Amino acid sequence: MNSPTDSTQPLQTDILIIGGGVIGVCVAYYLRQRGASVTLVEKGEIASGASYGNAGWVVPSHSIPLPTPDAVKNGLKWMLNPASPFYIKPRLDLDLFSWLLKFALAARHEPMHRAIPVLRDLNLGSRYLFDELAAVPGLHFDYHQQGMLMAYKTGEGYAGAKHEAELLHRYGLTCELLNADQTLALAPMLKPDLSGGLFFPDDAHMNPALFVRNLAAHAQAMGVTILTHTEVTGFEVDAGHIKTVQTNNGVNGAIAAQQVVLAAGAWSPLVARELKLRLPVQAGKGYSVTMNRPANAAAFPIGLAEARVVTSPFANSFRLAGTMELGGINLDKNQRRVDAIVRAARDNFDGLEDVATTEVWQGLRPCPPAPAAAALILLPPA
Repeated sequence: MNSPTDSTQPLQTDILIIGGGVIGVCVAYYLRQRGASVTLVEKGEIASGASYGNAGWVVPSHSIPLPTPDAVKNGLKWMLNPASPFYIKPRLDLDLFSWLLKFALAARHEPMHRAIPVLRDLNLGSRYLFDELAAVPGLHFDYHQQGMLMAYKTGEGYAGAKHEAELLHRYGLTCELLNADQTLALAPMLKPDLSGGLFFPDDAHMNPALFVRNLAAHAQAMGVTILTHTEVTGFEVDAGHIKTVQTNNGVNGAIAAQQVVLAAGAWSPLVARELKLRLPVQAGKGYSVTMNRPANAAAFPIGLAEARVVTSPFANSFRLAGTMELGGINLDKNQRRVDAIVRAARDNFDGLEDVATTEVWQGLRPCPPAPAAAALILLPPA
């Protein structure tokens, strides 16, 4: 990526983007495509945060928001168990308490139903854009649109799948409810002790780090200035407008931009505080375990509904991902949570016992308490 500049004069740009993850890089690519001069700063390497080790799912099926009445019920059951799918590290934190209250208010039926069509349209639009990007010459990121399967072990889980299918059909999303035999015929690597499955033919998946890094290189070739290992240290504000953004890059490190895009993921609230803004975003730590790809791996992602563990097949590897841990800006690894992911996968899939693990990763994803409100901010005006 670009080397630092030592000029004492501020670097001039139309748009400054803070953050080199999937959002920041995509914004840079599309703005440059429209003719803007764009500079992107990233405090580490491109795709070094949550964009690196996630499951890489592109899923219109996930249009039901995280805050639901069931999520509150399950969250209360799991929240203090360090090995559970959802864990809150006990601490005195007013921002966390405020977030939990907003989450609970969003988890009622009425806000949930308002959120579904908004998330549906964003997710479908995202899928179409990934389809377009996959067709760009020279831009490869192991992208496949072959659907996604959710597998259910218990009768209670399968009953929930029926309800989810009805809800998604009501909002125009395609899914196929499968019995146990149909699920096993579609994904023979699953162990036979299951109740059924839910297949989403419109879903896709990709290698997320490959996507972000290759798109960043593509944007840079188009003229986007990318400054890695460049951390924002402050802002010069005049009459309510950002005049320059101060960074640790070079002698001066100042960047003057007409507009600033904050896309720093879980670190966005920390950056925003320099502008006296409070963003209701918590850092949700997730884990992934990447293995060699087993010979019997399905060609599409599979989610293990009760365990809250998901899998993605890549060209030469197989990724397990899961858990949500609200513990602040903290990248320490909790081995119990890693072990729970691997154990769930081995309990549900044949052929993983002797597959070698190549990488264990943990990262922080930005979690707003009310996804409908967050989504509306991103929608273009009608």
